[in-house]
Amino acid sequence: MNIFLVVLLVLAGVALLLAEMFLIPGFGVAGVSGFGCLIGAVVLAWMWIGATAGYITLGACVVLSGLAIWGFLRSKALDKMALDTKVEGHVELANNKLTNKKEKEKQQ
Repeated sequence: MNIFLVVLLVLAGVALLLAEMFLIPGFGVAGVSGFGCLIGAVVLAWMWIGATAGYITLGACVVLSGLAIWGFLRSKALDKMALDTKVEGHVELANNKLTNKKEKEKQQ
């Protein structure tokens, strides 16, 4: 049961961090909860299972978080969420209008 809770906390922490980074803007409840879950998993593994399990859990948290972020960035899901609009337009600058008026006045 102890190992199941540690694994569950690690997975929940990684999921919450992904949600905070890519779905929910800002630094809010999901990010703090994700870090809390990861820290809680390491602490519980250290206290209930032992120091070796604590080190393994700490390494797993770092590796899984990195792999999850890398995998999400490489997936097509991010392309579907990103804005992909090309703006095609023309802006006439005020300086050009003044220059054109001065040139017309010189020609007359």
